[in-house]
Amino acid sequence: MVEIIQKDGTWTFDGDTVRIVPGSDKSVSPLRRTLGEVAVPLGALAGISFEPGKKAGRLRLRLRDGADPLLQITAGRLEDAWDPYRLSVEPGRTGVAEYFVDEVRHALLLEQVESGPLDGYVLPGPPLPITVGAGDGTATFDGERIRLEWNWKTEESKQAGGPRTLALDDVRAVEWLPAAGLENGYLRFRTTPEPVRTPPKHDPHAVELWGFRKDPLMALLAAAVVARLPHPYAAGTAQSAPAPSAQTRGTAGPDGSTGADDHDVLLRRLRELGELHQAGILTEDEFSTAKQAVLKRM
Repeated sequence: MVEIIQKDGTWTFDGDTVRIVPGSDKSVSPLRRTLGEVAVPLGALAGISFEPGKKAGRLRLRLRDGADPLLQITAGRLEDAWDPYRLSVEPGRTGVAEYFVDEVRHALLLEQVESGPLDGYVLPGPPLPITVGAGDGTATFDGERIRLEWNWKTEESKQAGGPRTLALDDVRAVEWLPAAGLENGYLRFRTTPEPVRTPPKHDPHAVELWGFRKDPLMALLAAAVVARLPHPYAAGTAQSAPAPSAQTRGTAGPDGSTGADDHDVLLRRLRELGELHQAGILTEDEFSTAKQAVLKRM
């Protein structure tokens, strides 16, 4: 087992699962603290990388499209500080981070894990029940119903209708968009039959978001709902051929290459496997399997 402990959190890998536990430091975002511990099975991974920096490096997990409802709803729009699959690494722990990356990549190669999209969620999404207050309202989801309640900042036209309760069976899509610049964001539930589309500030099925600290928590509630809706890549759904998400785009293999696998990276990986074999760390069968997996990518 390999482990790296930082202020942001603790990551461990036992050969089958990357377990992520958020840290208790005040810099850890509310989203990561609320989400809690996350267990990512090897089969959900598209790759892993370490990005060194002057003050701190970044350890990143890249998940396969369709593996996690949170990444599905946020579509690469989560800032780094809110991303549960990013770990800030102090300069003195660079070696540990690089070793962590090597161990995960080695396991991905040995298990010949595919990097393409999945047609079912592997991660379960945030635990229930969940309640989030942000923007002009508070949303609650218990697994069967979504309740939207308004606050004193809500537009009168929306507040006049009172709280709204939506049955999960009536929800056909969820939209989450963070505030950006002068543009407000929103969390919107699209239902069947769908009412006339109006701006989020007037839509009784939407919470308008203004870019404050708790806004990204609405993405957690959205993910909890999305996890219980039909998977967008499952056979028979409207979206059967997904485009790569912002998080996995350009990460075709576990070696961290982008687009088509980089030839130099694969050659370097072959040399590394050879050294591990010569050192007795890899058995003949393990070396042969990993070598064939690399050669197939060249």
